[in-house]
Amino acid sequence: MPRAVAVVIFPGFQLMDAAGPVAAFEIAERFAPGSYELALLAPGGGQVASSSGLTLLARPLADGPFDTIVVSGGEADRSLPAAGEIVGWLQRTPARRVASVCSGAFLLAEAGLLDGRRATTHWASGDDFSRRYPKVKLDAERIFIRDGDVWTSAGISAGVDLALALIEDDLGAEAARRTAQQLVVHHRRPGGQSQFSALVELGGRTGRFEPLIAWMRERLSEPLTVERLADRAAMSPRNFARAFVAETGTTPAKAVERLRLEVARAAVEASHAPLERIAESAGFGDPGRMRRAFLRAFGQPPQALRRAARAHSPRLPGTP
Repeated sequence: MPRAVAVVIFPGFQLMDAAGPVAAFEIAERFAPGSYELALLAPGGGQVASSSGLTLLARPLADGPFDTIVVSGGEADRSLPAAGEIVGWLQRTPARRVASVCSGAFLLAEAGLLDGRRATTHWASGDDFSRRYPKVKLDAERIFIRDGDVWTSAGISAGVDLALALIEDDLGAEAARRTAQQLVVHHRRPGGQSQFSALVELGGRTGRFEPLIAWMRERLSEPLTVERLADRAAMSPRNFARAFVAETGTTPAKAVERLRLEVARAAVEASHAPLERIAESAGFGDPGRMRRAFLRAFGQPPQALRRAARAHSPRLPGTP
């Protein structure tokens, strides 16, 4: 039986918060036919205007049951009747798991589904969220967080990372990887990644360091000291370090480690290469240093992630 997935929107929703997960589930369904049955729902149904003014056609909130409910975020006033209707619906509608994108976490929290749980939302909403919902263990730095059968994610593009993680949980790492490739997402960000360090990938809030980040990616196996990076950016080390933190929210050293972790994790999960070789090519130097970095970032050593990836990689149609 297909897994029934309900994506919930409301007047003023953020278009990408809904469209990103929908696209991911749709593509996963192509690779594994019969896996998902999608439904776009909203209070009252009909044409629902997003914050951009573009509209989507939704069905009215249904009784379910659903395998998965994903609540999108947006700029809508959470005191409006539509928000209250969604909250009541969440409280009475059975689902195996519930998820939110961006400020959709406010609706999950209002429904009491996040009490005592770890959760995240867009970093810009963190202070407001913490004041409203002190019972929630908010970690507004994370891309996405899973706490039991409840998943929450940061804003907009993080909804795609969340959906890929949900797909991996259902169908395995290979299905998620193929879906990401079809979406032209060059790598799936792990949930433990900081929203602030995610800005590194964009070169900072203004894109100032985008050429430098690209240059760093091509030289991860080489020493990437602050002095060398500053020289590449044509700045003094002191001014460079300050500007980099202001732009990305993280230090140059942590940014380098994050880039190395992404490359190393992909190689650990997708290849049979020895850990020694992966550690060297990613710039960690030795497996011990790489193992410590994995434990800090992912809470697991490389060997555990490799075993998990192999255990959850069912052969899909068209996979050799």
